Amino acid sequence: MTQTQPDVSFIIAAYNAAETLAKAIDSALAQRGVSVEVIVADDCSTDQTRTIAESYADQNVRLLALARNGGPAAARNAALSAATGRWLAILDSDDTVEPGRLQRMIERAEKADAQIAVDNLRVIRADGTPPETMFTEQSLAETPELSLPVFIRSNALFQTTHNFGYLKPIFQRAFIKQHALRFNEALKVGEDYLFLASAMTFGGRCVIEPVAGYDYQIREGSISRVLALHHIDAMIEGDKTFLRNHTLDAEAAAAQDFRERSLRRGRAFLILVQNIKDRSLFGVIKTAWSNPSAVAHLRMPIAIRVHRALAPLRQLVRPQTDLAAIDGVTRSRKG
Repeated sequence: MTQTQPDVSFIIAAYNAAETLAKAIDSALAQRGVSVEVIVADDCSTDQTRTIAESYADQNVRLLALARNGGPAAARNAALSAATGRWLAILDSDDTVEPGRLQRMIERAEKADAQIAVDNLRVIRADGTPPETMFTEQSLAETPELSLPVFIRSNALFQTTHNFGYLKPIFQRAFIKQHALRFNEALKVGEDYLFLASAMTFGGRCVIEPVAGYDYQIREGSISRVLALHHIDAMIEGDKTFLRNHTLDAEAAAAQDFRERSLRRGRAFLILVQNIKDRSLFGVIKTAWSNPSAVAHLRMPIAIRVHRALAPLRQLVRPQTDLAAIDGVTRSRKG
């Protein structure tokens, strides 16, 4: 391992990632114009994840073999403690980054004296449809810096197709260390959102690089494809912890109220969906009556199969309804 401080510490939380980990590591090591170290925190995988990480030991890649399975936040926290780079870059074990990404982002951040930077990302789906960027370069170029209120409001559940919560930030490690920031280990979804929100409440400035440098993979069966009721419950509790630890100004507080309402509407919506799946007419009526805003979500693309299920529920004639999961456009973040 090099004795000089690397420019970037890539943090990869891995669990049974043998099929994709090598590509993620290779993309991190291929960065141009910056020196890197890669820290793979293995969360008690049962496949060849650790073996693959160990095979890179002579290329400035370190394996942290965790003693117990604690989830992605715990794995990232372990890697944070071991990192030595000037900048921290989170990389999911099934994603990749473009070779010039970190150089572009660091240059933009340092020029603006910012402690955080995000860039556009490219969405790649397992079904082979053409990749697309999360945002247009023009729209991001017109927003050189991301504010906390905008960030919070964009993370309202089921409100927008694209939001800033999906973007993968880099952080100045000295800033993270100064404020003792860590990921919320109680969360399996949304822990990355709260980490960035917390950094911004401490005064971290976040600049935006319009060019897409992160390739975000959406796989069948991942948390990115399915959002469950317990995920929303955990996000609501995570927000409560966030508010206990941070004081928001009026604009950010208004954005937080907007997000909180969306989480509660989303929770009611998933209960409504379960009622429909269970063919419980009483449950549907009760949920719709107590949470009428949940019904409005049935207009969204996410609810196409739910909408189709309403007819047999009304008629009470068909024996089964195809409602195995709420997937696709839920777009919840990967853990």
